Amino acid sequence: MSSASWKRDFASGLVILVPLLVTAYIIVWLYLALTAVPLPVDSQEIELWNLSLNVQEPLRVALTLVIFVLVVFSLGYLMRTTFGDVIESGIDRVMNQLPGLRVVYNASKMAVETVVSGADELQEPVKIETWQGMRMTAFKTGQTTDDGRDVLFLPTAPNITTGFVVEVDPDSYTETNERVEEALTRVLSAGFGEAEQTSIPVDVGADDEDEE
Repeated sequence: MSSASWKRDFASGLVILVPLLVTAYIIVWLYLALTAVPLPVDSQEIELWNLSLNVQEPLRVALTLVIFVLVVFSLGYLMRTTFGDVIESGIDRVMNQLPGLRVVYNASKMAVETVVSGADELQEPVKIETWQGMRMTAFKTGQTTDDGRDVLFLPTAPNITTGFVVEVDPDSYTETNERVEEALTRVLSAGFGEAEQTSIPVDVGADDEDEE
């Protein structure tokens, strides 16, 4: 087995294993954090296959999740009202007056908005030539200006919560046949995570050896 072969196998194994370990770690961390929530849940034990199991922690986790979901839905319903808009504007105004914390608040808010609804709001991916001979991935927003220009969102990589809103003529960008998920994969992975490979890499070194 050549050096390049075992390096490729090792990297492929890491690609599969590391995300699973990180996901499992986050799940365990969240579970332990939820079990620490001080809720009035009595300690109870059940017999299962001759084993005595304490169901206090699972009950506390389930109750915490139910309360969290109810609070989220209640706040979401409130935000659809005029009173909710006033509350949100007031919270934003107060948080933006706090040095340091306003950066964390705005960044986390933008990240949540992108994760929850960003991919749904982004429309067809397009290619726009920002400089001579250089193309970048942008997304249609479905909005147009008064003078007929299309409004595009040009995200940065790998953080798509930042970017530029550009107004261009309809003939200034090139439409593609990509899906939104494919374009987002490329941007989020900084170009390393193409969903579909359209070309086969050529081993230049092997070709040179054959020619010799």
